[in-house]
Amino acid sequence: MRSSTGHPVEERLYSITELARELGVSPRAIRLYEAKGLLRPQRVAGTRVYTRRDRGRLKLILRGKRLGFSLAEIGEYLALYDVDPSRVRQLEALLGGVRRRITQLERQREDLELTLEELREIEREAEAELARRREQAPAARAS
Repeated sequence: MRSSTGHPVEERLYSITELARELGVSPRAIRLYEAKGLLRPQRVAGTRVYTRRDRGRLKLILRGKRLGFSLAEIGEYLALYDVDPSRVRQLEALLGGVRRRITQLERQREDLELTLEELREIEREAEAELARRREQAPAARAS
């Protein structure tokens, strides 16, 4: 990278600990993403160092995980970033993935709503039965 005057600019490097602390993940999670090929840190004297680009990739990975995408899906998306400078394929893949995830979440919400309805019905039935038995209990003790 060069400055506006044409002189080399030193890029900010992050240690695994700095990156983990800043983004609220464990160093172990970062190493997992590295093992899965999602991150490729440089090595300086045997120590992992991460660039601003690595930091950006990690933020995308974490966002993808938070939104429910698999590491494989995230990896496919990140791979397109490197091959398509226009980012058209990447955006098409992103749009397709997002639409699939929305459909999946809407189905889960419907399933959840049905489950809640059923649980509320069971709750009502149990409350009614409990009230009935409590009314009968004093009458049974009196006889």
